[in-house]
Amino acid sequence: MVDYNYTFPKWANKVPVFLFVGFVLGILFVIYLFGYWFSPMHLEVGYEPIQPIPYSHRLHVGELGLDCRYCHTQVETQAHATIPSSQICMNCHSQIKTESPHIKKIKESYDSGEPIEWVKVHQLPDYAYFNHSRHVNSGVSCVSCHGRVDQMEVVRQVEPLSMSWCLECHRNPAPHIRPKNKVTQLGWQSDMDPVKLGQQLVKEYGINPKEDCSTCHR
Repeated sequence: MVDYNYTFPKWANKVPVFLFVGFVLGILFVIYLFGYWFSPMHLEVGYEPIQPIPYSHRLHVGELGLDCRYCHTQVETQAHATIPSSQICMNCHSQIKTESPHIKKIKESYDSGEPIEWVKVHQLPDYAYFNHSRHVNSGVSCVSCHGRVDQMEVVRQVEPLSMSWCLECHRNPAPHIRPKNKVTQLGWQSDMDPVKLGQQLVKEYGINPKEDCSTCHR
């Protein structure tokens, strides 16, 4: 007579457990794979394209103290922060470093009227709407979205600019609000607790960010 109690080895009793654990780990891996590796946090943060003409924000903004609004002229009045024209560059470089081959390219662009094809670093999908002026005039500093550009030799993306990232700020704006006259001072630090200051300014400025879909999807 065959003893069926010993047809399979004892370790076979653990196979269902191994399969279940493997299934759970597989699901978690897929969630992690798509949640991080296919998200803007991985695919877009760190994007640092090479520009047709090298421009050092660390030199112009960090060392020379050039205000963001000098080049990005419409950031306080329009939805989009304009890319500086060759005219703006030539306001200084008609007298400074005129023999530089890079400045000569800008001069050629200025003389011909053909714009320089700068590579856009921060890109939102067409279905997402963002108004720069609304945020800047509410006390949201450039640094909250763009990081310490004044320390960058080459501008790179430091935040994911994803929907969840935007909603985090809309739900709790206080840490990102500063006095309006400090918005473009990227290295500014408050003497008081920045969260408490932000909470005060949220009330003072009447800030009440919306979270409904139509706010950003129009």
